[in-house]
Amino acid sequence: MPGWAYARRATISGVHCPSCAHDDTRVVDSRTADDGAAVRRRRQCPGCGFRFTTFERADAVPLVVVKADGHREEFDRAKVCAGVLAASKGRGIDEAAVEGLVASVEDELRGAGEPVASSRIGVAVLDRLRVLDDVAYLRFASVYKDFDAAADFHREIELLTKTSSLSRGDAATG
Repeated sequence: MPGWAYARRATISGVHCPSCAHDDTRVVDSRTADDGAAVRRRRQCPGCGFRFTTFERADAVPLVVVKADGHREEFDRAKVCAGVLAASKGRGIDEAAVEGLVASVEDELRGAGEPVASSRIGVAVLDRLRVLDDVAYLRFASVYKDFDAAADFHREIELLTKTSSLSRGDAATG
């Protein structure tokens, strides 16, 4: 049968029967579920013969963000997405590009395997927006870096121009 992976017919300890609370059950068969995100196992209790189903899923380790004031909260992908969407409003950047950017940021942060400073999230978003769209980058930077004067925009545009020309190889050698 395609899609079925038969488990060895051994006794698995640790899963109690929901009917009689017997402390040992046997895996009768197993297969993937939820497009490979879980394993569905049919089990049978040797004590009473009751059959039941269990699912195994990998636990997603929460990504903890350390805010500037020191308090911690769970990473909220929707917040990052909303910020990028606001910065890119009217810029012709499709939602798939925004989703890709946010997924890339989240993947980078999860790869660290430790709590991450909120400032690191902002820098990661800015790095990606710089490549995606200059105006969206400036909009996001103005909120993230708390611009309060035209000079802040001017300084950021100079920095953006300088890094863009360096990345393109337009910088003069000499």
